[in-house]
Amino acid sequence: MVNLNGCLGTNGNTRFWEDDPWRVLRIMSEFVDSFEEMSQVPPGISIFGSARTPESDPSYTAAVTMGRKLAKLGFSVITGGGPGIMEAANRGAAEIDRALSIGLNIKLPQEQAPNPYAGVQVDFRYFFARKVCLAKYSMGFVFFPGGFGTLDEFAELVTLVQTERIPKYPMILFGKHHWEGFCSWVDQILLQDKMISPGDNQLYRITDDVDEAVELFSDFRRSAGTPRRAPRAFR
Repeated sequence: MVNLNGCLGTNGNTRFWEDDPWRVLRIMSEFVDSFEEMSQVPPGISIFGSARTPESDPSYTAAVTMGRKLAKLGFSVITGGGPGIMEAANRGAAEIDRALSIGLNIKLPQEQAPNPYAGVQVDFRYFFARKVCLAKYSMGFVFFPGGFGTLDEFAELVTLVQTERIPKYPMILFGKHHWEGFCSWVDQILLQDKMISPGDNQLYRITDDVDEAVELFSDFRRSAGTPRRAPRAFR
């Protein structure tokens, strides 16, 4: 059995569990500050994707176009606030209205630095607090090609839809070349092995067409209306 009596906290001279009450207050303040800021913006579409995507990549161009078209329709365009796909989507939205270009930036030692196109910027220390805001203030989600972070965000959000913790908001996997292998694995392994239920693999749509994605969000808003309350998962 491990003896915890000698474990040190972050300040080097206290046991780690003695830091927890203060950590809770820091987490709470992060939620309070971000909720206050985000409650002032219209419900929007959260766009996810790699921070490593260069400006020369077709996915970057598509994300700029999507951000622009969504903002033109009055949606907030919400991203993780960093470079790559996030920068591209914020850039497109900022061309229409910087107040609709939202960046929820996470402080990381590598990769992540705030992009200059987010008219509203909220900084986070904790990934989980940031993910709550990315979901809570959105009425649809787009997942461009990305790595572990994008997969994590997709898995969490599709689980919330699957378990009916949030409404069946439109979910777009953008980029067939990137996502088709993943979708085949879901169909041929998860579904056939009964790890998910029939229909769970229909909770998202895969496309290469920006207009198709934008129209899906527009149709959803037209039929469902703009949310007046947060999904029950976040109340």
